[in-house]
Amino acid sequence: MNYLITIIGPTAIGKTALSIALAQHFDCEIISCDSRQFFKEMKIGTAVPSDEELTQAPHHFIQNKSIFEEYTVGDFEREALAKLDELFLKKNIQIMVGGSGLYVDAILKGFDTFPNIEPNIREQVRSDYEAKGIDYLQEQLQLLDPEYFGTIMTENPQTLQNPQRMMRFTEVCLSTGKPYSSFLNKEKNKRNFTPIVIGLEADRQIMYDRINQRVHLMMTMGLLKEAKSLYPNKTLNALQTVGYRELFDYFDGTISLDFAIEEIKKNTRRFSKRQMTWFKRTENTAWFDYQTPLAQIITHIKTNIEQ
Repeated sequence: MNYLITIIGPTAIGKTALSIALAQHFDCEIISCDSRQFFKEMKIGTAVPSDEELTQAPHHFIQNKSIFEEYTVGDFEREALAKLDELFLKKNIQIMVGGSGLYVDAILKGFDTFPNIEPNIREQVRSDYEAKGIDYLQEQLQLLDPEYFGTIMTENPQTLQNPQRMMRFTEVCLSTGKPYSSFLNKEKNKRNFTPIVIGLEADRQIMYDRINQRVHLMMTMGLLKEAKSLYPNKTLNALQTVGYRELFDYFDGTISLDFAIEEIKKNTRRFSKRQMTWFKRTENTAWFDYQTPLAQIITHIKTNIEQ
């Protein structure tokens, strides 16, 4: 049996330090699933593990791509699963760590598979929405997939007010001639491992203090210079990231540097709240205070392995 120890939690909570300690204890390697640490041009602002930390345990998917490359969560899923297959041949325990919830889900669960949408249909659906409004999309879904429409009405009615989601439902129905719901909950790719999910958390004020300290450290380490070097490419998708966007506004002359730094802190705090909302939905997660002794977490892992 293979086991993937997965460490989740908000930014600046101590996931990197825990992953290295566990990798050393279990003599295994680390898969990073932080969607911004993939990019080699973004080191300081994404809190990439230090050179010293990287030497303490083998890491994968750290600064292995360029911001000029298209790299999707689907690409990551395919490459990371292939790497895990390779690592499990050496040791039946491996570690995954990161704060990008979508990327964690990609490895642990996979996604429902949808067909490609014809560009002309996508453009027509958007045009119809812009001309007729959200009511049109609601009517289309009710007509094309009444079962799913009823499910949304019962379980998550606010989705009916989300234009992006509603356009997606409609374009899938129109492009395939099948209800959107017919593509959901199909058998996903089998996983050859059992996840052991460890969540790190702290009181909100502690989390916020740690975030503020990290932003201060990043500025001390040269985040301003790093952001300046990336400024000519500020429209790239990879750079639509907290810590860079705010400094780009400073370079644009629209805000002061002090204000930009405060905005980085504020937006990082908001990001950490969204991370926790996402991760609290992750099934079978054992949550630990960020100061929990390592031995206690190791005991929990071993208990799950031995069951």
